[in-house]
Amino acid sequence: MADADRLTFTLSSGGDVVIKLRPDLAPGHVQRITELASQGFYDGVAFHRVIPGFMAQGGDPTGTGTSGSDLPNLKAEFSGEPHKRGTCSMARTSDPNSANSQFFICFDDARFLDRQYTVWGEVESGMEHVDNLPKGEPPREPGKIVKSTVS
Repeated sequence: MADADRLTFTLSSGGDVVIKLRPDLAPGHVQRITELASQGFYDGVAFHRVIPGFMAQGGDPTGTGTSGSDLPNLKAEFSGEPHKRGTCSMARTSDPNSANSQFFICFDDARFLDRQYTVWGEVESGMEHVDNLPKGEPPREPGKIVKSTVS
């Protein structure tokens, strides 16, 4: 897994989203995401919070936004990397060291999140499929990750 540099989410909203992983910014978070993806943890998981102009959040197996994996929470790996369209970052509670399995993908610039959330990847292709996710908090019929693959 250490040499994986791409994560692909096949979305129910139309196709593959290819994410370039950034272990240079967040090695612990990249390791967690790739470990969970390789185990099939994200397969079938909904995007439970999709806010136009802001971000799409997923990674909670219950689809409620209140849960995560059985693994321990991660220590924050904040950086100066900008939160902009296509940035993939970890969701967390008010505790900076509470990221676990939930993540979000930015639709637009969200620079107010810089240095407060851990950036772990950047969408290389397929952002249109993220754009096509059903909107809402939660959406009436949420879009899902059909399959996740690491390469």
